Amino acid sequence: MPVGLAASQLSLIENGKREPRLSQLDAIATALEVETGDLLRQEPPTRRAALELDLIRLQQGSVYHRLGLPQLKPGRSMDDRVLESLVGLHNELERRSKEAIATPEQARRDATALRGEMEARNNVLPEIDTLAQEQLDAVGHERGSLTHRSVAQIANRLGFELVFVNDLPHSTRSVTDLENGKIFLPTASIPGGHGLRSLALQALAHRLLGHTQPATYSEFLRQRLEINYFAAATLMPKDNAVEYLRKAKKERNLAVEDFRDAFGVTHETAAMRLTNLATTELDLTLHFLRVDEDGSIVRAYVNDGLELPADPSGTVEGQYVCRHFASRLAFEMTTKAAEFHQYTDTPTGTYWCSTQTGTGTDGDFSITIGVPFDSAKYFRGSDTSYRETSTCPDARCCSKPASELAYRWDGAAWASAKMHQHVLSPLPSGTFPGVDDVELYDFLDRHTREDDLPRA
Repeated sequence: MPVGLAASQLSLIENGKREPRLSQLDAIATALEVETGDLLRQEPPTRRAALELDLIRLQQGSVYHRLGLPQLKPGRSMDDRVLESLVGLHNELERRSKEAIATPEQARRDATALRGEMEARNNVLPEIDTLAQEQLDAVGHERGSLTHRSVAQIANRLGFELVFVNDLPHSTRSVTDLENGKIFLPTASIPGGHGLRSLALQALAHRLLGHTQPATYSEFLRQRLEINYFAAATLMPKDNAVEYLRKAKKERNLAVEDFRDAFGVTHETAAMRLTNLATTELDLTLHFLRVDEDGSIVRAYVNDGLELPADPSGTVEGQYVCRHFASRLAFEMTTKAAEFHQYTDTPTGTYWCSTQTGTGTDGDFSITIGVPFDSAKYFRGSDTSYRETSTCPDARCCSKPASELAYRWDGAAWASAKMHQHVLSPLPSGTFPGVDDVELYDFLDRHTREDDLPRA
């Protein structure tokens, strides 16, 4: 039965490329002896038609447009296997794009898994300790604080020159030019963060450990952990550090600030290095916390049973520690130059903690090392009279206001909350997570061209 349409027009309608008028749809349904409603179903009539429509739709999306590639029409001459392959590739691009958007959540899950793994092995990476000692032996370093010259010698042995610049990309701590054998570093230490020696050693660690471009956040986080470990192990060699700590423990005079000063490193590096050595070498369990001034956890390590707040996935980063913990109370101390010591009674036992506050690029923070009550006797400051009680995770401890205050102010107050942009924005999805590729490559090109200029 004729429907009043040319074959070419029917083909376009059949493949979903043109919308028919209702009268045309009725005529087609009558000719096919089906109900009009049967023709209004969303599913394409054939697998081939579905693939053609998918290819057109995917090529119109923003992910494909950003590639700057031409549109490809799925004509009759295109083999079904070619069409299926193209659609499969497009779908994978879409999937990876969506995965990148979700990376903050994935990064938290990966960080939790990595933290659990390191806690299970007492935060020790013996192979990296050995690698660090080999580099020190090669440049003849035996004792004392590692000098900048020795770090430069380690770099030279690996074929790199350390170059200090004022225009590093904002999203980087260092940049390595593999082609020209240069490691670009800032001209000054990062406030509250890494010293220049540590930054240089971290960059060298990527090469020594054979790191390649991270394919996942899990790999990226593991690489970051390994380079931090290498830098600390080089600045505070295991044998020398253990000898120092054992002597201090015997004298019941362990102190992170002394450990820090003995090796000329930051307080955080010394505290983290203590977590590498305390359990296996000193027979001590302990916990480490880096906490922002608002009480949120930035970094944590626990193998002494202390219970930290966690979300349903087990992630502690971003959670708020109890207001009665030394990590938060230290911000209230009038004297912040020295460590603050405190005992805290918790549902899992009593802990002694030593906390040092500092200021970084993102504001104030605290670094805490703590041990169970029975181990406090080995640390200087164990005679402190400061003592607090925490019943967290019971909400009545510190996360709910007092009932009389809640009654007084409920419905009578309004606050405008700060909005942290990272809550809404995904991490940059460049070649290296968190690094702006455009800024990075512009920087490298700029310095390469400067090197090509004639020297005076």
